[in-house]
Amino acid sequence: MRSLIDIIDLSVEEIDSLITTANDIIANPDKYCEKCNRKKLATLFFEPSTRTRLSFEAAMLELGGSVIGFSGADSSSSAKGESVSDTVRTVGCYADIIAMRHPKEGAPMIASMRSSVPIINAGDGGHNHPTQTLADLLTIQREKGHFDHLTVGLCGDLKFGRTVHSLIHALSRYEGVQFIMISPDELKIPDYIVHELETAGIPYTETRSLEEAMPHLDILYMTRVQRERFFNEADYIRLKDSYVLTPEKLTPAKRDLSILHPLPRVNEISVAVDNDPRACYFKQVLNGKFIRMALILKLLGVE
Repeated sequence: MRSLIDIIDLSVEEIDSLITTANDIIANPDKYCEKCNRKKLATLFFEPSTRTRLSFEAAMLELGGSVIGFSGADSSSSAKGESVSDTVRTVGCYADIIAMRHPKEGAPMIASMRSSVPIINAGDGGHNHPTQTLADLLTIQREKGHFDHLTVGLCGDLKFGRTVHSLIHALSRYEGVQFIMISPDELKIPDYIVHELETAGIPYTETRSLEEAMPHLDILYMTRVQRERFFNEADYIRLKDSYVLTPEKLTPAKRDLSILHPLPRVNEISVAVDNDPRACYFKQVLNGKFIRMALILKLLGVE
């Protein structure tokens, strides 16, 4: 039995295989519509979610399986004081695979050590979000055709942005990738990730200026400043509109730039950008369903 807690749990070859399967699902959906017949997915979401939870549910339903679970800690026995370990051991009696989101870093890892069925980390605090990264990678592959030799701009909340952390870990394993980190000083990338990049010799630069970085980017990965990660409301208000992407700011960008965002957005991308052919964030949402279908098949051992 195998779980997915961190994107580095998957080798490059396994990621490439998942992307191949996802592309085949897109091309041949009828081939997969009964693959998980009589299988059940449990969605244990101790933290709010729209896209990720519904994406997992849609993925399992389109594979012919069924879904059980909850969408808030207050509707689970954790509200009575039940531990995560006991919850997953219980739910493992009812389901074949579990997708779990939790506000505490490391909770899905603990769950995977106690569970009798595969655990998929659907986001743990500000730490990791591996299935969002798989959706990002599928989107990049479908837009660019490759991962090598890309300049990737990461903009916004790089400190708490779990999607950013996971994407850096994934793309760092491909040849010639370089990063431009765009953030206010208060939301800079964590030191441990900087240390990992420097140890691996992966080129990166840090800047406060989106305009300065724009002409160099192949990928622009926008993120929202996350109110739920702040202890101080005043700090959130001061930083929340640090970067707002508008059509005017895209003037110096490459014609084949791909704009990604894990969503939800607040103010950081103007709706006027939505009609730009370089905007890929709603494609990302759809790709998330297909890559989660591929992942469910892999972890359940379904050919």
